[in-house]
Amino acid sequence: MEVEVVNFKRSSIVNVKGRIDSSTSPELLRKFNTLIDDGTYRIVFNMNEVTFISSAGLRVLITTQKKCKRHNRGELVLSSVPENILAALDLAGFLPLFKIYTTDIEAVGNF
Repeated sequence: MEVEVVNFKRSSIVNVKGRIDSSTSPELLRKFNTLIDDGTYRIVFNMNEVTFISSAGLRVLITTQKKCKRHNRGELVLSSVPENILAALDLAGFLPLFKIYTTDIEAVGNF
């Protein structure tokens, strides 16, 4: 899994390439926690190149969402979600918990 972070004035975009499973999810959680610790609470998670997400990856999304929303500071939104990942999010009942956008521009514009 490769993680790239693009910082903007009011938000950050996290681009991930590859699988998010039990072996790679701790690295992703560290990246999200670093952003939050640095004061970034508005995060766009671009999932365009994510090929698989396990329950460990879903747990990272929920944990990050809770931290971002604490004290109404921001939120984690998803962009460019592939169909297979969207189906996994739907199966887990996560669709109502996240705003999902088709592009990063729309997602950043949300903030």
